[in-house]
Amino acid sequence: MNKVYSPRHFGLELVGIIVAIIFLVPFYFVIVNSVKSFADLMSNAAGWPEAFVWSNYSRVWEIMKFPSAFLNSFLITVFSNVGLIVISSMAAYRMVRYPGRFNNLMLFLFVAAMVIPFQSIMIPLVKVASEIHIMNSTWGLILAYFGFGVSLNIFLYHGFIKSIPKEIEESAVVDGTNDYGVFWRIVFPLLKPMTVTVVMLNTLWIWNDFLLPSLFLYDPGLRTIPLATYSFFGQYTKQWDMALAGLVMGIAPIILFMLVLQKQIIEGITAGSVKG
Repeated sequence: MNKVYSPRHFGLELVGIIVAIIFLVPFYFVIVNSVKSFADLMSNAAGWPEAFVWSNYSRVWEIMKFPSAFLNSFLITVFSNVGLIVISSMAAYRMVRYPGRFNNLMLFLFVAAMVIPFQSIMIPLVKVASEIHIMNSTWGLILAYFGFGVSLNIFLYHGFIKSIPKEIEESAVVDGTNDYGVFWRIVFPLLKPMTVTVVMLNTLWIWNDFLLPSLFLYDPGLRTIPLATYSFFGQYTKQWDMALAGLVMGIAPIILFMLVLQKQIIEGITAGSVKG
């Protein structure tokens, strides 16, 4: 018997294939039902379409005003990611390299904030946002993402920075580089694996988020893709054929993003799990 490919390996591969199929089943339902008529979808949701209704996508494109919703989601995701990376990496670096009671207390507070349920602060959040006039504002929503995302990001960066030898930075200080130069020229490039992981987690969260945009944005022109998709669900009617087509259009960019950055994402997760 081939010792390289044993029955145990075959069993593990078989289990992996079965698990993969189970995870892909929801994609099958979403994609197949997005090209059905409403009557066909209601009568046989699991079956193959009687006729492919590709016009669902063109109708959804117009109803959702997809280019506008895509641009809103894209800008919010990009600027939120940039801000979170800058704030979290610098804060984590300060806490690691200058330990003390205050920095240790701040790290504890950031970690503790991760366990607070979002639902418990929804009403205070809306009141505060209304008082400082950032409601119905894209930049106000981005600022809220800074507040809610910084805790996890600092926690991840903090663990990674501790694995970076301090001697690398000391040689730069001897050459006359200030603290900001040391961080941006030496430390931050070394954080690339963790930064890729942070970008992945933040992008999945922000791009697919519905609750926070629904609290902040009530102008139709500011709607993100999840909010635009929700417009197909009314009090008395639910346009599942349109909603599923909109869902496919909404998840397609994020899937493409993951495929393009697949190598970097795997390397980032692997390095983060080893060094974090």
